[in-house]
Amino acid sequence: MAILETESLVKRFGSLTAVDDFTISLETGNVFGLLGPNGAGKSTVIKILTTLIPPTSGRGFIAGYDVVRRASEVRRHIGYVPQLISADGHLTGYENLLITAKLYDLPAGTRDQELRDALDFMGLSDAAGKLVRYYSGGMIRRLEIAQSMLHRPSMLFLDEPTIGLDPLARKMVWEHVQQLKSKYNTTILLTTHLMEEAERLCDLIAIMHLGKVVAIGTPDELKTAIGTENPTLDDVFIHFTGDSLESGGGYRDTARTRRTARRLG
Repeated sequence: MAILETESLVKRFGSLTAVDDFTISLETGNVFGLLGPNGAGKSTVIKILTTLIPPTSGRGFIAGYDVVRRASEVRRHIGYVPQLISADGHLTGYENLLITAKLYDLPAGTRDQELRDALDFMGLSDAAGKLVRYYSGGMIRRLEIAQSMLHRPSMLFLDEPTIGLDPLARKMVWEHVQQLKSKYNTTILLTTHLMEEAERLCDLIAIMHLGKVVAIGTPDELKTAIGTENPTLDDVFIHFTGDSLESGGGYRDTARTRRTARRLG
């Protein structure tokens, strides 16, 4: 059964078409990677599907609910970890989770145990009473994923979840993403610029360029499609997006990415 479906999504900002005819269908339990250079439209797609902005035209459905007409139901079925830090550094890890639990009306009688279980699952039990401002970048990301999963959503959106993390912290986040899939059958849509991350985590990958999906398939299918000897996902990316150094993004994208990396690092 498809947990996510879109029909010709378009998003325009004035004369700029950020998303152009975005159509996909994603089965339950898959990890779906959305790749592309800065400015390709990836984050705009996520903002539409998480009900933060409406599309200009087209429709999107999560768990059968229209993301515009049934936005409140959609929010009950999704979790979202944005690129920018969302945890409150002036609160402890436990307190951050407690606020989220109350927002989602988790039953008071079982709430404390659920929070403890979430912290344990993400390897944060020993840091539960510590202010998040003193967490490492990897710990912050794991806490944010724990927050996003408290209400057991059908679908989780991760916008560049390991940006700014060192290799060890990155691999820990990867392991927890894989555990979410295997333990809860969570469907995950993630964006990333790391081809190693996409190769390790994703069952299906779509590559966006200038607002359009220019290729979609499994990692092996995409590598086969470019017809070169011993191709890598880096080769696939360059093949479908052209000169990636010049193909998207600008001052604001670069500043936001560096700011996030600095805060997590």
